[in-house]
Amino acid sequence: MRRLPRDPRPDRRQRAEAIGFAFAEIGGEPYWDETACYRFSAAEVDALEDATAELERLCGLAVERAVRQDRRAALGIPSAVWEAAVASWERGEPSLYGRMDLRWDGTGPPLLLEYNADTPTALFEASVVQWEWLQCTDPTADQFNAIHEALVAAWPAMELPPRLHFTCAQGSAEDRGTVDYLRDTAAQAGFQTVFLPAHRIGWGGNRFRDLAEVPIEALFKLYPWDWLMAERFGRHVRAAPTRWIEPAWRAIPACKSFLALLWEMFPGHPNLLPAFLRPGRTGGPEIGKPFWGREGASVIAPGRATPGPYSDQPRVWQGYAELPCFDGRYPVLGSWVVAGRPCGLGIREDATPITRDTSRFVPHFFPPESAPA
Repeated sequence: MRRLPRDPRPDRRQRAEAIGFAFAEIGGEPYWDETACYRFSAAEVDALEDATAELERLCGLAVERAVRQDRRAALGIPSAVWEAAVASWERGEPSLYGRMDLRWDGTGPPLLLEYNADTPTALFEASVVQWEWLQCTDPTADQFNAIHEALVAAWPAMELPPRLHFTCAQGSAEDRGTVDYLRDTAAQAGFQTVFLPAHRIGWGGNRFRDLAEVPIEALFKLYPWDWLMAERFGRHVRAAPTRWIEPAWRAIPACKSFLALLWEMFPGHPNLLPAFLRPGRTGGPEIGKPFWGREGASVIAPGRATPGPYSDQPRVWQGYAELPCFDGRYPVLGSWVVAGRPCGLGIREDATPITRDTSRFVPHFFPPESAPA
């Protein structure tokens, strides 16, 4: 694993526009960054894939325990969310996708920092944008990236109705870009798709409806379960026949308190960091993460803390494993899971060891001479 400087393509902005990458810049600052890339070997890619598969297995076991032992109080999951989560888990509703954020420098085992199991973003750039970059800059190289194919194959396997609604909150180009990309993968899989802003979801007395009064039979929502259940219409969620994607049980691994349950069940596992619901128990430096925090906000780490709106939330305390530093940049490896299987990698870098909403996405590759047979 090495970070390599690269000359960015002079027409990168035009290429981004051509593939519908509307958030290559965010707030006037570059988000998609071609000034560097990461080089892996095939063996390193295999190690990431194996670690992701193992962590997905552990998470399934931990969700099962949480449900059977009714861990809602310990995990800090609101009762309304919990009841919907348990019902969806017991129905066996499948997950579409998720992103595990890993700490790794190419040596030792990859370590789970957290699981973005409900509303992960950075998907379009991991699936499409960095692949387009690779095909343009070095089509003989390879990339840990079968995300698109996995998504197209996953939709039909979920046994959904022929029409799918998609929603997110207004005001975020990144969220809308993620939703539009997922709509495209569903359309390629043969589904009809309709976009509906979250605030336009209507309740018709016995089911949710869109602006045309069409019943919402299945809804992909890039909108967290804890937000959704706090909405005025949240009280209707359990009674409605709507299929939700991600299903409600994904709120359990998405809550950062879940990290403590994983460590309780699998203490000393090589892919886990010690994590507890009280500080001072990890045996060393630790980082405090709000249960429902996002984008590195309101985090307490050794020698630093980040601002944000989640300071009043309870925290999980995780052993602090500082991200590796390459040329003054700190990468977090986003390992993608689709339909429960590892399928690709996206890398975000920050100028600090805590990955924030100002991080940049950089591509990766592994050379053809190291490609598996």
